[in-house]
Parts: sequence; C-alpha cells; structure tokens
Amino acid sequence: MGYKHLQFPADSVFLVTGGAGFIGSNLCEAILNMGYKVRCLDDLSTGFQKNVDMFADNENYTFIKGDIKDYDTCLKACEGVDYVLNQAAWGSVPRSLEMPLFYEKNNICGTLNMMEAARQCGVKKFVYASSSSVYGDEPNLPKTEGREGNLLSPYALTKAVDELYGALYTRCYGLPTVGLRYFNVFGRRQTPDGAYAAVIPKFIKMLLNGETPTINGDGKQSRDFTYIENVIEANLKACLSGDEANGEAFNVAYGGREYLIDIYYALCEALEVNLEPNFGPDRKGDIKHSNADISKAKRLLGYDPDYDFKTGLKEAIDWYKCNL
Repeated sequence: MGYKHLQFPADSVFLVTGGAGFIGSNLCEAILNMGYKVRCLDDLSTGFQKNVDMFADNENYTFIKGDIKDYDTCLKACEGVDYVLNQAAWGSVPRSLEMPLFYEKNNICGTLNMMEAARQCGVKKFVYASSSSVYGDEPNLPKTEGREGNLLSPYALTKAVDELYGALYTRCYGLPTVGLRYFNVFGRRQTPDGAYAAVIPKFIKMLLNGETPTINGDGKQSRDFTYIENVIEANLKACLSGDEANGEAFNVAYGGREYLIDIYYALCEALEVNLEPNFGPDRKGDIKHSNADISKAKRLLGYDPDYDFKTGLKEAIDWYKCNL
C-alpha cells in the first residue's frame, strides 16, 4: 500500500521534468522526503516557482530552468540520472484545440527529446505522463488499455503519439519506458486560476469567495477523479517495475466514478456554502464518461491506490482552505 516503504539504491538520482507544476512538484517533494536526489527541470511556462521554493535549501535538490523543446538542455539534465519522471507537457483539451502546432512541438517533440536524452545517458527507467484522453470516443466503461477509440483533440493525439514512441524506444533501443494514463488528477498545489483550470480547485476557490461556478454541460458527466498521492505511488512503482512493464501504458486512477453535479454539491456541503450552480455549454473535445480499469497497473506495477475520492477530496479541501 502506498509508496513510502519503497526503496531505491541510496545514491539514486531522479529527474522530474515539469517539476514546478502540480504533479511534478508533488513528485519532487515525495522523493526528497524519501531521502533521494532530485533534479527539477521546468521552463515555468505552466509551472510556478512558488511550488518548489520550499526545496531550495535541500542539498539533494537542484533546479534547472530549461525547456524540453531544446535537446541540449534535455541531454544535460539527464547526465548521471537513474530515473526520469517526465511530467513536462501542456495540458487542457480545449486549449489544444486552439493551439495544435504548439502542442505538437511541446508534448510530442519535447517528450521525444527527453526519451532520446534518457537513452543516450543510460537512464534505468523513463516514466512519462500520458492521459485518459487517449480513449477518445470509445464508449465502453471501464476504460481498458488496448481498447481505444477515435481521438477528440490535439492534446489526446500528443499523448497517443508519446505512447507510440515509448513503445518504440523500448522495442528498438532498449530504453525501459512506462506510460501512465492519468485520470483527472486533483490535490494540493493544483492551480485554481486561469481559463483552463481544473474543475475541483476552480470550484473550491469560487465557492470560498462566494462566487457561483459554471458547470459545463448538464453536470451528469462522470470522471474517475484521482488523488495526487495515488499518482505519486504509480510513478515510483513504475520506476521499480520489471521488464514486463517496459513499453507499456497503464491506467492510473482509483477506479471509481463521480458525477460532476454530485461533486459540486459535496464541495458546497464541505465548505458550508449554499449556492446553486450555473450551467454552460459542453466543452469541445470532452468525453462524457470516464472510469478506469486499473487491473493491469495492479498486476504489472504493483499499483494499489490508498486514496479513494472522498478521502482525497477532504485532504484537498483542507489544503486549499489554508493556501488560497
């Protein structure tokens, strides 16, 4: 259960790309707390310096301001590294529909730069962030690896191509890669601000400020919301996984299903707010329902998530109350 019992060689060095972002900064924190060395590579285009300022005095922590679109930067960052946790990417389905060329450069070319740099530097394991968006319009639940539909956005395409490259780099070059298909991750340090902010932090901030959120669509869409601690577990267990996991992609979720309208009212109750939501149009490129089969990750990674939605939501709310 969890990840805090996991052990790596004492002198292990981890590179976390996108390390100043929401997921990346949590990975940096967890690894440093376990006593290992962390390099954080981030260009601060979507991450925040404040997310990693707390690590500045830790002798095991190094910050590199750099862009994964630059191969030389990737190569320097990978020197002497044992494990790469590649989180650097631009998220948001709607934004990708507005900026397809940028997403290709950042999420595909950038990830390929990192894979090649990791190969050249003899990295032991290259773990990278994929996304549940790769399931596209495939209607069946739960979502199961190997049963994908038509992609619905440039963002989804970038993640699908990353998976193809991951499999190729394992097959052709022997680089041990593991892809993690994140399902609606939430938790501490996820930004509530901006037009493309994730729904849970955005709703929490608005409700705390007495503002009325707008739900896209009818609120009856469902998601497999996944607390950040489960994602940390998946990344670290992927680093320690056997050869049978190499070149594969895995669902990372709790395996539950929550409806957006129910989450809204749960937040209202937890925050002691009584506000009826507004309803807006559906978001372009969004899928209606999402729920993960995590049996493959359990079998090949030993993934066994501790945090169900209710437990994670309570922790997230407590964090936002103290930090917004």
